[in-house]
Amino acid sequence: MGRILAIDYGSKRTGIAVTDELQLIASGLTTVETHGLMPFLSHYFSEQKVDAIVIGEPTQRDGTPSNIEGNIQNFIKGFGVKFPSIAIERVDERFTSKMAFQTMIDSGLKKKQRQNKALVDEISATIILQQYLYTK
Repeated sequence: MGRILAIDYGSKRTGIAVTDELQLIASGLTTVETHGLMPFLSHYFSEQKVDAIVIGEPTQRDGTPSNIEGNIQNFIKGFGVKFPSIAIERVDERFTSKMAFQTMIDSGLKKKQRQNKALVDEISATIILQQYLYTK
């Protein structure tokens, strides 16, 4: 059984989380510059078996797609061409950044550490993956 990888796609940075091989536990993996996302994934897939990726679906409060959805759709098209055997799932990611920030507060991180936007993106990806695993 392969892993499931989650992506919190952003215009500058993309948070990435991954499950264990049994697909039970979601853990933050890293944050990468979005322009380097495909090379990162190519390298990761060459070393790890991944069955599916879960990409956050950002929406406005009224349920309409956010501005970055067009970029995400372009990424999905390119991903599907490059990695046709890996399934793509979408998960509503509303409020994951706020939940990630609250998680940082609850875990006792100092203010300086909470300003690390890359860490927020990684935690957001982990929350997206946890939501997916919970509903799976």
